[in-house]
Amino acid sequence: MPEGDTVFRACRRLHEALAGEELVRGELRHPRLAEVPLRGRVVREVRPVGKHLLLRFTDDRTLHSHLGMDGAWHLYPPGARWRRPAHRARAVLEVPQLSAVGFELRQLHWIRTADEAELVGHLGPDLLDPGWDEARHAEAVRRLTADPGREIGAALLDQSSLAGVGNIYRTELCFLLRCSPRTPVGEVDADRAVRLAHDLLLRGTRQQQRSTTGDLRRGVRYWVYGRRSCLRCGGPVHREAPDAERVSYHCPRCQP
Repeated sequence: MPEGDTVFRACRRLHEALAGEELVRGELRHPRLAEVPLRGRVVREVRPVGKHLLLRFTDDRTLHSHLGMDGAWHLYPPGARWRRPAHRARAVLEVPQLSAVGFELRQLHWIRTADEAELVGHLGPDLLDPGWDEARHAEAVRRLTADPGREIGAALLDQSSLAGVGNIYRTELCFLLRCSPRTPVGEVDADRAVRLAHDLLLRGTRQQQRSTTGDLRRGVRYWVYGRRSCLRCGGPVHREAPDAERVSYHCPRCQP
């Protein structure tokens, strides 16, 4: 599933391409939204909230999307061949110089901008909020530690605690905190966890290749995620699949 930094970069590209532009074509390929009239509407801005994308129009309407596991927004010049099959497209937004195509979007909603909270109001502090400050940091720590007995791996993935962490960052954060994903939150330095999460995601918005090690070379970008052996100690990485969508990795030696 895309992490918060992936969604942030996607929104930045969409904003740069669409903001201030009038749609010459607009299709929402969803039974509930197929009749929404998009042509002629002007895009005001595109903004991320955690893993959610909010494409706002000047007439106070918002197209909300969530990428889910496999979703993506692509930009194409006129007449270019799409990189995914057309039947997987869920949204097509065309301005004179390019098309923005949303593929395999897990969620798609057409709402009033004033009603966005109905879809994203449950989220905790957004780690990539431009207004991130100590107050937001403290609120994220408070939410993260609300249940001290909860496993830290599950707590980090809970978007109502802090928004933006996905499975990759959950895995690597636990490694950097030197704890197993099953460690109770009450035994973890939650203040450091939130600071690390914010720093890692912010770094991820500034580079195309995500890295938690600081090394962008292939094969050494992660400490344990997707690895057979720990990058730090060389020991075997334990792999576990607690659910169908996410695989958990940790080094028993470095994360006792």
